[in-house]
Amino acid sequence: MLLKMRINEDTLLEGEKVVLVPYNADHVPRYHQWMCSPELQKLTASEPLTLEQEYDMQRCWREDDDKCTFIILDKQKWADPSIPEQECMVGDVNIFLTDPSDPSLAELEIMIAVPFYRGKGLGKEVTRMMMYYGVHKLGIQKFEVKIGLDNKISIAMFKKFHFRELSISEVFQEVTLGVTVNEALQKHVFGNMDFMLQREYGKARDSRQAPFTPLSL
Repeated sequence: MLLKMRINEDTLLEGEKVVLVPYNADHVPRYHQWMCSPELQKLTASEPLTLEQEYDMQRCWREDDDKCTFIILDKQKWADPSIPEQECMVGDVNIFLTDPSDPSLAELEIMIAVPFYRGKGLGKEVTRMMMYYGVHKLGIQKFEVKIGLDNKISIAMFKKFHFRELSISEVFQEVTLGVTVNEALQKHVFGNMDFMLQREYGKARDSRQAPFTPLSL
């Protein structure tokens, strides 16, 4: 099971509003820029890192067998080859195993880092896509999320996906929500997933970077 967590090394997931791609070294400078924000540090319960430490963290997320992470791209921007991929980045999403004795349990984290993209339905689409991928590609059957108590919007979104309150930490000022995947949940959360496509990231990235050749008449 653990090796499955790395199967997204060359996976691109395309939705209606977003494209999810593996987190690679090219993304680190923009990601580091985001995480210098005190607001995002608070929302993600993160400590500020140096750029070098951020590169180390990226390798960890890419290589560890218990983690699966994607960078969230603006699909409309990414469709324009003249826009560098780093400028299409809007956030990240990851799944990681939290209990060595239970590989069907995973924690889910989603961050829409760019304020402009919040409140536009991207978080909802990414959640559906990542949960679907987790269930069908990674064998995840139970999801948990940890959210700051003052992040009412995220709490409400996950509750719409049938997540229920498991515990509250007054020390960390966060709530843990969880859900077990069953037929009813799949019908409610996933519904029709025909909008989601999977492609090889390397080929998609290379074709996007290929020089434009005008049609000769």
